[in-house]
Amino acid sequence: MHREIKLFTGRANVELAERISRRVNVPLGQMEISRFPDGEVFVRILENVRGWDVFLIQPTVPEPNESLMELLVMIDAFRRASAERITAVIPCYAYARQDRKDQPRVPISAKLVANLIAAAGVDRVLTVDLHAGQVQGFFDIPLDNLYAFPVFSDYVCTLNLKDPVIVSPDVGGIKLAASFSSRLRLPLAAVDKRRLSDLEVEATGIIGNVKGCDVVLVDDMVTTAGSLAEASRIVKEFGARDVYACATHGILVGPAMERLEKSAIKQLIITDTVRSNGVEEQSDFDVKRLTVSDLLGQAIIRIHRSESVSSLFF
Repeated sequence: MHREIKLFTGRANVELAERISRRVNVPLGQMEISRFPDGEVFVRILENVRGWDVFLIQPTVPEPNESLMELLVMIDAFRRASAERITAVIPCYAYARQDRKDQPRVPISAKLVANLIAAAGVDRVLTVDLHAGQVQGFFDIPLDNLYAFPVFSDYVCTLNLKDPVIVSPDVGGIKLAASFSSRLRLPLAAVDKRRLSDLEVEATGIIGNVKGCDVVLVDDMVTTAGSLAEASRIVKEFGARDVYACATHGILVGPAMERLEKSAIKQLIITDTVRSNGVEEQSDFDVKRLTVSDLLGQAIIRIHRSESVSSLFF
């Protein structure tokens, strides 16, 4: 076993780090993070970490460029301070959508970010609901990808839904929705979606039956809410009753809240992998935010003790 555990956090989601700290019963370590006048990141660790098992909590969303650079500088600081092992806890992994060349002359930015994190000196990565599973293969170091469906399923069971059906907003997300439906032992359906642009999508049909059923839309993230809003429209057209939506990463930028308010969705259920930007508090739309601190806390303890992480889901 590695030496004693220490937790540290960047500034991307301090609230989640504090919840994890309480769950693990380990106080957050002391670290100074500031900016030089020209915007450069400066990090100074204020306690000894030589030989310790360090877990560094820093999602790279929101403000992905700022948060990512902060993460890289922190990793380098811990490596040079002789931490025995550094685990980057990245609840929401930025650039994961850019995981392939789907048109000429474009980057595979998810791979670039993986290279940067590994080159900074991290030993392993812990994340939640990667947008694309193949991103795990971009790392040559161990990566544990946790799934938030246990958090969602416990809450969904309290809603007393009538004839519930789990629905993926698009065919690409069917694997995530299938895991959800399997855990709850519920029917599965999927919306046939076409993406018109980065901000617009069009749903044309549905695979499965939702008539007379309460629907739970399941996605890994909600950014501008175009996919969820369009999916809610199509399931309503096909006879669904109440529509709920679950999305692990509630980024909620741009026209997201306006689209949700106009949609058929009764409630949006998200987690705290991304800190609130305040937009849901300024809206009358019903947003329920659950915490993944218990899930991440259990995973951190298991990694520290060299125990199985996958057993959390079986």
